Amino acid sequence: MESPNALSARAAGGDRAAFSELMRQTKTGLFRFVRRYVGDEQDAWDLLQDTYAAAWVNIRRYDPTRPFEAWIRTIALNKCRDWSRRRFVRRLIRGGVDLASPEAMAVPDGAEAVDDLMETSARLSRLNEAMSRLPPHLKAPLLLTAIEGRSQAETAGMLGVSIKTVETRVARARRKLSAALGDDSTALQAVPK
Repeated sequence: MESPNALSARAAGGDRAAFSELMRQTKTGLFRFVRRYVGDEQDAWDLLQDTYAAAWVNIRRYDPTRPFEAWIRTIALNKCRDWSRRRFVRRLIRGGVDLASPEAMAVPDGAEAVDDLMETSARLSRLNEAMSRLPPHLKAPLLLTAIEGRSQAETAGMLGVSIKTVETRVARARRKLSAALGDDSTALQAVPK
């Protein structure tokens, strides 16, 4: 198996097979990130395709000494921000109509009782909806640190802000989620600290 650095260098040189392999390796995690950011599965698939298309068009700009995953995630984050801005403008024009309602996350199969599964699904749905309504400057650091498990330093680098800014924004995002969820503070427990 080829090392990630060698694969990245080949992709940066325009090797389609290497780029395809990098796509295969990053697609699942990147889709989860985009899905959580936009709150809609179909929009997430569209944005994922846009991300990889933009990455391929700009592959010569990629510095193979840096991790490919961080580079592609930055592109995806920019695509999500663009999507959010366009969505905001559409909502303004149409009088505040929410065009993309969040879908409930699927509950994994298991031996849990149906009532427990329904309650868990409802809590996750409320959490997803609350997260999708966070402002982009708070949503991105929360998703990258709490959900994706990235360090504050890595998140700061991806977002182009200081580590302290990431820390502050994550804390604000948690407070906004807590306020939005109100009595359902158990839904917030699904977001890792």
